[in-house]
Amino acid sequence: MYYIGVIGAAECSEEIARVAYEVGRGIAARGAVLICGGRGGVMEAAARGAREAGGVVIGILPGRDRSEGNPYLSFSIATGLGEARNAVIARACDALIAVSGGYGTLSEIGLALKMGKPVVGLHTWRLKPVQDRLLSGYREVATAGDAVELTWAALGDHATRLENQDN
Repeated sequence: MYYIGVIGAAECSEEIARVAYEVGRGIAARGAVLICGGRGGVMEAAARGAREAGGVVIGILPGRDRSEGNPYLSFSIATGLGEARNAVIARACDALIAVSGGYGTLSEIGLALKMGKPVVGLHTWRLKPVQDRLLSGYREVATAGDAVELTWAALGDHATRLENQDN
């Protein structure tokens, strides 16, 4: 079973909320657990999509109070870590889908890539390589369906690379 992070802004437009909702539904339809920051905006929309599709949602909250989580969480983890909880989200996931987002989302993208996790971007930060570095592990897509599909393809590639490293 995969644990997929959905990261994005705490406040978003109706259009971005619709996209995040569809991403959440797609994750649940594939039997994965959705992990998010547990609050509003993209996180709440994705959580709602996953829960309405029968999925499990874990919210990694920045504060110390589980009640600050959105109503669609299956489980709320109150960390008391503030923005540092972004590292927990990145580490806990097998792959991440970034939908829209601000600097917190950008930090999660960077942390996940540093940890070797696949990240799919949807209406979010545009990244480009610097100093001739390859930007491996990050792909941008245009639709929620493409985001879910590419995430599963990336997970397959990622697992194959890890198996090859073990041999």
